[in-house]
Amino acid sequence: MEYQTLLSSPLGFLILASDGQSVTGISFAENELQEQKSCAVLEECSKQLELYFSGKVLGFTLPLFPEGTEFQQKVWAELLKIPYGETITYMELAVRLGDAKAIRAVGTANGRNPIAIVIPCHRVIGAGNKLTGYAGGIWRKKLLLELEMKHSVRKDLLF
Repeated sequence: MEYQTLLSSPLGFLILASDGQSVTGISFAENELQEQKSCAVLEECSKQLELYFSGKVLGFTLPLFPEGTEFQQKVWAELLKIPYGETITYMELAVRLGDAKAIRAVGTANGRNPIAIVIPCHRVIGAGNKLTGYAGGIWRKKLLLELEMKHSVRKDLLF
């Protein structure tokens, strides 16, 4: 069974999705959902996201189940290793995955991340600290990075 609920956030409305056991999606919505059906996982997800946006937590402890290819799963698992308040480039991500030539594939997989914010694809930036590519819009990526810088011990990264 699929569950969905809406969360109002500093980024606008977020659609939270779950299979009842894990978070399966977090995406940006321009409109409110007509039908919502929540579950315990989504209630916990909402709570943790609200704490994240208020700067009271620096990470998430949620069961995640993003659907994707084996390569996408590897990229998303690597994203989870990027510390709060830090960024890496697409090239660095490709190198961490063992193939600098896979930079375009890494960028594509990053862009297809179905669980925004919790799987922190916003922490991947272009060369020279350039803010590029974010499915929710560059303004949301910038806001997320600024939020993390505000609450991070690292204050040296500028965007």
